Amino acid sequence: MNHAYFFGYGSLVNRATHSFHDAHPATARGWRRAWRSTALRPISFLTVVPDPACEIEGLIAPVPNDDWAALDAREHAYERVAAAHQITHGLAQSPASIAVYAIAQGQHFAPNAQHPILLSYLDVVLQGYLTEFGEAGATQFLSTTSGWDAPLLNDRAAPLYPRAQTLTKAQTAFVDEALAGLGVVARPQP
Repeated sequence: MNHAYFFGYGSLVNRATHSFHDAHPATARGWRRAWRSTALRPISFLTVVPDPACEIEGLIAPVPNDDWAALDAREHAYERVAAAHQITHGLAQSPASIAVYAIAQGQHFAPNAQHPILLSYLDVVLQGYLTEFGEAGATQFLSTTSGWDAPLLNDRAAPLYPRAQTLTKAQTAFVDEALAGLGVVARPQP
């Protein structure tokens, strides 16, 4: 059966955060990740925005039971965008369709102090990239993501992100050094 697939470019790259089986590395052309906020969530999170000069890595996975409704519910702050023509993958057979989830234009705004990025969420994303693509892939994630001037809340001690993971010492050091290199300082959790 020729299934529908989705392209994950943030927390979905971390296989410990979901049970989507048969995921494969893939590349999306024409997109850039960006830290954004919406009225639908109290924190900032990743979306993709069109950028014809950019290419991002991620994973594609089959939509379980081809049930878009269940996946749409998990990704409720996003709209599903057809993107098969922009995705390169190593599958022998082309999927029936591939979609990427993005916040609708005009429905997002820049992160602010009331809608910070959670360090526990960023940790999950970078842990996924380190595991799937190594340090080079995690570095590419950093360079193909906009919005690093956003407020960052250090919630590692008491994670607010529901799918938080424990990082190794090496992974934590990578994240901390990467943020320092970007000039990002996390404010302490109240």
